[in-house]
Amino acid sequence: MKVLVISAAYPPMHAGEATNTYHLCRQLAEREIEVHVLTSVGNGGTNDPRIHVHPIMRTWGWLELPRVRTFLKSCAPDAIFLMYIGLMYRFHPMVTFLPTLSKRLFPDVPFVSRYESAFVGADPSKTSHVSRLFRKLMVRWAGTKDVAYSSGTLLRDSDVVIALCERHRTMLIEEWAPVSKKVELIPPPPNLFIASNAGGEARARGRKRLGLTSSEFVVTFFGYLYPIKGIETLLRAFAAVSAQRPEARLLFIGGKVGLDVEGGASYFDEMQALAKELRIDGVTTWTGAFKSEEEEASLFLHASDVCVLPFLEGVQLNNSSFASMVAHGLPIIVTRGPLMDTAFVHGENVLTCEPKDHPAVANLLLEVMDHVDLRERLRIGAFKLAAEWFSWETATEKTLTALRPRLSDKVT
Repeated sequence: MKVLVISAAYPPMHAGEATNTYHLCRQLAEREIEVHVLTSVGNGGTNDPRIHVHPIMRTWGWLELPRVRTFLKSCAPDAIFLMYIGLMYRFHPMVTFLPTLSKRLFPDVPFVSRYESAFVGADPSKTSHVSRLFRKLMVRWAGTKDVAYSSGTLLRDSDVVIALCERHRTMLIEEWAPVSKKVELIPPPPNLFIASNAGGEARARGRKRLGLTSSEFVVTFFGYLYPIKGIETLLRAFAAVSAQRPEARLLFIGGKVGLDVEGGASYFDEMQALAKELRIDGVTTWTGAFKSEEEEASLFLHASDVCVLPFLEGVQLNNSSFASMVAHGLPIIVTRGPLMDTAFVHGENVLTCEPKDHPAVANLLLEVMDHVDLRERLRIGAFKLAAEWFSWETATEKTLTALRPRLSDKVT
């Protein structure tokens, strides 16, 4: 069977959306599904021979709609899976009409849209006058009923819409209530290869690569760095901890994001400058970007003692960096958002505090450092959370179910 995955983000691009797309394709390929990826120029992939990558898209604008149509006809897939967030497609509305185009070409082929975020859709108002005029013509072509301004016909004409957390699902239903009948919750599993830590071997190798001794306590942030990640909070919290605990070390696994995130280009450098200002640069390590299909990032996570995700909007099930952390059984300190998924339980599988509250983060770090029993309880809770919510096996099976009726019934 043949599945076409459409995603503007794909390796070697450095973005969570790119690596998660790759790992999803890899999971499908391992089930002997023929996988094709339509992506942007420059995203040549990882040289995995089982995944057919087509990096032919340049702008994802109206002028490339004929290119997409021609590719769809030549590919003739049995199912189509769209990874969607407006940011990936430069906020252009063209992609938001692809379910309708697909249905016109292949009425019986399932079309599934996965929302990487319900916050960031298309923004037609920022396109040219000609582009907005063309969108009006597209709306007439697609049928004006239930066409949304920021999501076009994604909600109306997709057979299944996948949300990555409860907050996103709620927002999609608020945008178009009928989608509640076809929206599925499938959080993203880990975005990296996970090395076996049998006998503590991976931890030992990771700490050796980082030049760490057994007595040093490692506080880790994992993921790409851009403003909404709240890195300032972690740096200031760690500065307070470091002043009291000379054995503490700070580790950042990840680098600059490849997508055009507002403020993202300079943020990494600004945070390194802040670390120097706080005089913790000597005990801070920045690994930079890593390849998700290789073991290095996993070794560094195994080498860690506690992780912190001080996100400004709070942590949710859609955060693949969180999935990677719990897969390694790490104690994790997170910030609370406006609508926190019920899977997170303070004191059982995470420790929580408010965003931007660096004294609270510092106090929680000291608590974790001082109490072995707390670290063990959080470790057990993390592994349980990983099994229940972030299993690739479960996520892939749910995705195949979403691709019915023509695909999952024929896959064993």
